[in-house]
Amino acid sequence: MFGKLGLKGIVGVLLLLGGIGVVAYENPVIAAGIGLVVVGFVLTAWGLVSGLLSSFGMGGMMGGGGGFD
Repeated sequence: MFGKLGLKGIVGVLLLLGGIGVVAYENPVIAAGIGLVVVGFVLTAWGLVSGLLSSFGMGGMMGGGGGFD
């Protein structure tokens, strides 16, 4: 999985987790909310990309999620 992200993707994930960690140090409730927003954004983007790929006949490339079966 990390091989597909590349170096910039791994650094981005580490910065994201580090930022949430800094917020969690000050206020865990706000950090949990930020984490939920990030996960929701990722799932929404995954669904949109899966649907788009499915409309081009490449629905199996994202490992499930969204699609027009």
